[in-house]
Amino acid sequence: MSFARMLTEREGERLPERLDAVRQDDLPTLHTLAAGIDRDRDAVIAGLTLPWSSGVVEGQPDQDAVE
Repeated sequence: MSFARMLTEREGERLPERLDAVRQDDLPTLHTLAAGIDRDRDAVIAGLTLPWSSGVVEGQPDQDAVE
């Protein structure tokens, strides 16, 4: 299973197995990334799984703040 498929098919529940696979590799930088993801694992899994998105509103100025 590829990481890209996990993203596009909303298979966030597979994240723990992907992180375990990363830890088996001899790539210390990715081990650091995996540890960072683990610190907020539930939120990352939700982001990879749930259909909600902030979409076009993210990064847009708040109209009340602009006026």
